[in-house]
Amino acid sequence: MKKFAALLLALVLMLPVVALGEAVASPSADAFTSASVANYYADFALTGDPLMESVNGQAGFYLICTTNPDGSPNAGVFIFAIKKLNDKYYIQLGLAENQTKANLEATGEGLAVYAIMTADKPYAVSGARMYFETIADQAVVDELMMDARQGAMFFEITEILPLG
Repeated sequence: MKKFAALLLALVLMLPVVALGEAVASPSADAFTSASVANYYADFALTGDPLMESVNGQAGFYLICTTNPDGSPNAGVFIFAIKKLNDKYYIQLGLAENQTKANLEATGEGLAVYAIMTADKPYAVSGARMYFETIADQAVVDELMMDARQGAMFFEITEILPLG
């Protein structure tokens, strides 16, 4: 009888776990990302020509993020430029042979971050996060290369977001 009571008690105690098992075992993406769903610095975001002029002024913080072959993140501090052609914006990079360059050649995509301090904040809130990818049209690459250094790499900016 004691074994039966112990078994019954164990089953009763496991009932909530079984009932909630699916919710606990597979949380939704929002369980981890809900803290970052708002763009808190949207008022300070740079886009378009003001972003291009600020980046090309070389007065901020530059970061290029890629993904390594093993899936781990790669981030490097590289100064980049932004060029405009036919109302589209392109990132120009001049990279040595390194992991970031190898990743860009392998995947054709990355994330550029540009941040600059504003006078009224003790930390960077002005700038942008720019997703970029390989340019499909070789004619565009050729035109961008006309006034670039030999070996420059160009990528089309596909999305611009505030810093955070």
